[in-house]
Amino acid sequence: MATKTHSTTILSVRRGNLVVVAGDGQVTLGNTVVKGGARKVRRLGEGRAIGGFAGSAADGMSLFERLDEKLREQRSPLRRAAVELAKEWRTDRALRRLEAMLVVADTESTFILSGSGDIIEPDDGVCAIGSGGSFALAAARALVRNTELGAREVVDHAMRIAAEICIYTNTNLTIEELAS
Repeated sequence: MATKTHSTTILSVRRGNLVVVAGDGQVTLGNTVVKGGARKVRRLGEGRAIGGFAGSAADGMSLFERLDEKLREQRSPLRRAAVELAKEWRTDRALRRLEAMLVVADTESTFILSGSGDIIEPDDGVCAIGSGGSFALAAARALVRNTELGAREVVDHAMRIAAEICIYTNTNLTIEELAS
């Protein structure tokens, strides 16, 4: 019997000259929390980009490695590296089986990447994925529209709100930021 893995909430907010990506640390198998301090957000491309993954940890880390390689190749911009990864992910037989999604950002762009070849750039600089993604997204959009909080504070508050609602999300956050 396969046990369904639920893991994570990833949120990105772009405000002013700052982009912030955060992820919670909880990993569950079925109805059991098996880890509370997983690190699903990291710097990529020699620190020029940041990203977070939701889904299978092994698959997410594999995708991070591939994207990191593409960013390092001739110092590719994130937009080009994301397109190349999405094309490869959609067409490669082994990659198509990976069960993860990515949020990636640099000083200019933010994208959600999926295995079906989707590369989505949010209109408002706010995006989220994972089991608590819709809760974090709603909270972040409300905070961006109705407060003067900075990007990091918006992310922190929105992730904590998501953790209050989503049983697959905790408040053990990893937060990375880039300034332009």
